[in-house]
Amino acid sequence: MEVVKSITIVIVQPSEAFKVIWIGWVVSWIAASLWSGRTEKRAATRETWIYRIVIFAGAILIAPWTAQVLGERPAWQVGYYGAYAFVGVMLTGLALTWWARIHLGCLWSSAITRKEKHRLIETGPYAFVRHPIYTGLIIALLATTATEATPMALLGAVLIAIGLWVKARAEERFLLAELGPDAYEFYRRRVPMLIPFVPHR
Repeated sequence: MEVVKSITIVIVQPSEAFKVIWIGWVVSWIAASLWSGRTEKRAATRETWIYRIVIFAGAILIAPWTAQVLGERPAWQVGYYGAYAFVGVMLTGLALTWWARIHLGCLWSSAITRKEKHRLIETGPYAFVRHPIYTGLIIALLATTATEATPMALLGAVLIAIGLWVKARAEERFLLAELGPDAYEFYRRRVPMLIPFVPHR
């Protein structure tokens, strides 16, 4: 007697892929926070609250339930294969964040701080852009919201990008004071802040 075995192929929809990957990234990012050195000094500026509020507001707008509550419809359709292309772009952005974090090692912090034995990192992605974690996040968020394509999600991505830019500027002023102008100012002149290969201060 022949036994016929049926093979079930599970097809993951792009929307589910986005959720699973983002959840995985957030969980791994939080877990890796244990791999951080002792904080010696923390920046205390008005900008700290500004960028936090802006990023938090952007995150709320990007959340899928915001579009559901507001009854928003996508401004455009990217299609099945287009959505998976954006999944690839998102993965590229998130991979950049992890590449940068590995190079930072125990110097990483979610806030603007000076860690024990703090030093300037110029290897890996830091050779091409001064804030590769922020660059990777912006890439991943733009890919996600371009697929979702609701006005509030797109606005949320813009707000988060602005918040990360404000944080990067505040972080640079802090590092300039802590690491000294000789080292950091020379690095700023050579390496762009957020967009690789486009020199700017």
